[in-house]
Amino acid sequence: MRPEIANLLMSNPATIAMRELHSNYVRFSVLALSSIFFLVDPFATIPTFLAVTASADAARRRRMAGKAALTCCIVLTSFAVAGRLIFRMFGITLPAFEIAGGLILLLIGIDMLEAKRSPTQESTEEAAEMSSKEDAGIVPLGIPMLAGPGAISSVMVLVGQAPTPWQMAAIIGSIVITSLLSYLLLAGAGRVRSVLGETGIRILVRIMGLLLMALAVQFFVNGLTDLGVIARQ
Repeated sequence: MRPEIANLLMSNPATIAMRELHSNYVRFSVLALSSIFFLVDPFATIPTFLAVTASADAARRRRMAGKAALTCCIVLTSFAVAGRLIFRMFGITLPAFEIAGGLILLLIGIDMLEAKRSPTQESTEEAAEMSSKEDAGIVPLGIPMLAGPGAISSVMVLVGQAPTPWQMAAIIGSIVITSLLSYLLLAGAGRVRSVLGETGIRILVRIMGLLLMALAVQFFVNGLTDLGVIARQ
């Protein structure tokens, strides 16, 4: 293609708009996938999952992992679809939910920096209940250990920031991908731990916690900006 024709195409308003749309789509999709995956945090669930399924065979372990991942997908998708209705029903504004969600994410991120599960994701009572149940794939493994308050809050905030169908599709796609990855990690939890080791899992959890804290602060700043407390750049 001749240089002058290429320059003309690149300067065409339609081409510029398409490039901007593609850039926004990629940016929002990465934000949705990273925030949901970090909050579901299947890596941190592996030690508890292995402890509970220590006497189970591989087939039963896969079934429990499948139930947990499916429960996580259904719960988060339900909140994504009903997010705007929930906002309207309770009169909640997006800035208020961004600030509240940011605080929840910040608390979870602090616990993740210490390589431990946040009480909002896994309490002592729920861990004890999980060890005593014959099949804990749905409760408490699926909810609240995978689909906990932090993941639900993140989905709700993302839905509030998603005015277009393609953004909603990115959120739903991120939930499905996260649920699939959670299933693969839990079903192969023994192999994952043997490859990464306890130290490797803790390092991954700490890195995800650091990124999650940055995301939490961004949610908090966005809420304050939308309220007019902080001047918009």
